[in-house]
Amino acid sequence: TSELEESHPEQSEFQGLVQTLMSQFEKLSKVSKKIPAEIVSSLTNISDPIRLIDTVAAHLELKIADKQDVLEELNVGQRAEMLLAVIEGELDLIQVEKRIRGRVKKQMEKSQREYYLNEQMKAIQKEMGAINEGGNEFEELENKIQTVGMSAEAKKKAEAELKKLKMMSPMSSEASVVRGYVEWLVNLPWKKKSKVRHDIVKAREILDADHYGLEEVKDRIIEYLAVQSRVKKLKGPVLCLVGPPGVGKTSLGQSIAKATNRKYTRVALGGVRDEAEIRGHRRTYIGSMPGKLIQKLSKVEVKNPLFLFDEIDKLGADHRGDPASALLEVLDPEQNHTFNDHYLEVDYDLSDVMFVCTSNSMNIPPALLDRMEVIRIPGYTEDEKINIAQKYLIPKQIKDNGLKKGELAIAEDAIRDVIRYYTKEAGVRGLERELAKVCRKVVKEILESKEAIEITVDSKNIDQYLGVRKFSYGMADEKDRVGQVTGLAWTQVGGELLSIECSTVPGKGKVVRTGSLGDVMLESIQAAMTVVRSRAGGFYIDDNFHEKHDIHVHVPEGATPKDGPSAGIAMCTAMVSSFTGIPVRADVAMTGEITLRGQVLAIGGLKEKLLAAHRGGIKLVLIP
Repeated sequence: TSELEESHPEQSEFQGLVQTLMSQFEKLSKVSKKIPAEIVSSLTNISDPIRLIDTVAAHLELKIADKQDVLEELNVGQRAEMLLAVIEGELDLIQVEKRIRGRVKKQMEKSQREYYLNEQMKAIQKEMGAINEGGNEFEELENKIQTVGMSAEAKKKAEAELKKLKMMSPMSSEASVVRGYVEWLVNLPWKKKSKVRHDIVKAREILDADHYGLEEVKDRIIEYLAVQSRVKKLKGPVLCLVGPPGVGKTSLGQSIAKATNRKYTRVALGGVRDEAEIRGHRRTYIGSMPGKLIQKLSKVEVKNPLFLFDEIDKLGADHRGDPASALLEVLDPEQNHTFNDHYLEVDYDLSDVMFVCTSNSMNIPPALLDRMEVIRIPGYTEDEKINIAQKYLIPKQIKDNGLKKGELAIAEDAIRDVIRYYTKEAGVRGLERELAKVCRKVVKEILESKEAIEITVDSKNIDQYLGVRKFSYGMADEKDRVGQVTGLAWTQVGGELLSIECSTVPGKGKVVRTGSLGDVMLESIQAAMTVVRSRAGGFYIDDNFHEKHDIHVHVPEGATPKDGPSAGIAMCTAMVSSFTGIPVRADVAMTGEITLRGQVLAIGGLKEKLLAAHRGGIKLVLIP
C-alpha cells in the first residue's frame, strides 16, 4: 500500500473555510443535544486544520456511505465544503422540527384547553341542574309551556324566548335572564283554582268562631257567597275595611279566606313608594323582577286567592312613580282581566282574585276609593271587648304563657277594670298586652309558691298585677251646677263625656274661650252666643246683659286638643244657665250642632257617645 497525498486549496481561502466550518459546527452544537459542549471546547485546542476537519466529521451523524465519501475526498477544501453542506442541512432540519413541534404543541394546548373547558362546563351545568337525570332543561320548559294553560299571547312569547335561549351559550349572562323570564311565565297559575266554598252556613260558623261582632262585614261575605252559588262567573268584590288599629282588620282577611276556602296572601303597602312594587321592573334593568302581585300569585299557585292589601292608606309617592295610581288597574273589575306587568309584558287575568284592603282612615286617593266597597269597622264597645277577652284573648295568653287549666281565673269585673283604667284604645291589642302581663306575673307567683295553687284575679287585686291605674273616664257630676253642662264627644278610641263650663263676671262684653279648642269649636261658641242673644227675651235675660258682663267659656282638660261642632247645643245651654242662674241637671247629657235659627243638627258616633254616657252614670241623653 502507498500513502495518499492530500491536496490543499489556497491558504487564505482554506482558513476562511475552516473558520466557517468551526462556527457552523458550534452553532449546531448549541441547537442539537447530540453534540456535547466539551467537543466544541476541545476543537479550539486543535491547531492543525486537517485534523480539525476530520474531528468535526467524526462527531457528525453521517450515514456510512457519506462517511466513506468524506474519507475518500483527498482535497481538504472539498472535504470541508462537504461537511459544511451536511451541517447546513442539519440546521435546516432542526429549524423545521422546531416549527413542527411548536405547531403541534399549540394545537395540543388548544385541544386540551377546549376539552378541559367543555368538561368544566358540563360539570357546572350539572351542578346548576341544567342537565339532570330527568331530561334536558329545554324539554322540561317546552313541556310546561304546552301544559300550564297559558294564554295564546303568553304562549307565543314563551316559545320565542325559549327558542332564543336554545341558541345562547348556557354560561352567558343573557341566557340566565331569558331562562328566569321563561320560568316566571311557566310557574304562574294560568288555570289552576281553589274550589270556593259556597256553603254559607259553614262559612258563617268559621267567621263567628274567629271574630266576635263585626256583623256588617260578615253579612257582606255571606251575601257574596250566596250570589256566587247562583252566578258561577261573578266578579270578585273589592272590599276596604276601614277602622282604627287593633280592631281585627288584617285577621278578618284571613278569616274571609278560610270561610271561602281560598288561599290567603298579603302585601303590606305601608311606606311603599315605588310603582314597580306593583307593576314590576322592565327586563332591561339588571336584577329586574315582576311586581308583588305576580310574585305572590306564583307563590300561592292558584289564580283565585284572597289578596290582602294591608295599610293601603299608607301608600306614598315620589320620583319613582305613584303606586296608588298603579293599583287603579288592579282593583278595577272592568280592567284587571288584562293586567300587564312590566316584567312579563303579557296580559294576566286578575278577575278571579278576591281583593281585600285595610285602612286606618279614609285618606285614600278618590279614584282608588271609588273602586272599593268601604266597610267601616268601629272600635269595640266595652262589652264587646269583655267578650273578646273571655273567648279569645285569655285562653290564648294562658296557652302562650304555659299556664295549666285551673291555675288562673280572671273575673269579668277585672277585665272591665283593665279596659277602663289600663287601656285606652279602639281595638284590643293593648288589652291583650295587659292580660299577658297578668299571666306572666301569675306564672312567677306559682313558681315561687312551689305548690299547686289556683289564682283568681278580680277588681280587688288587679292593681297587684298591673300597678296603679293609668287612665280614667268621665263621670257625671254628683251635684247640679249653674253654667256646667255635660256634652258628649266621639274619639278614635270611643265616646267620652265632655264637661262644658260657662261663667259670667262684670265687664264690657268680652268673650274668653279656653281649653285648647279648635277652629270649628270656637265658631260653635260664637254661634251659640248669637242664638242666646237673639232669644234673650224668651230666656228672661236682660237685652243688655252681654254688654255689662264678660263671658268665659272653658272646656276642662286644657292640654287635650278638642274640635268639632257637636257641642253647640251644650254650649248654648251652659250660657243660658250662667246668664239666668238656673242649674243644669248633672245626670243629663246632650249633643248636637246648633244653627243660628236654633235648630240642632244630626250627629255621628251615636253608639259610642251613648255607651260613654251610660258608663259615666248619665240617666238622660238629649240627641237630635
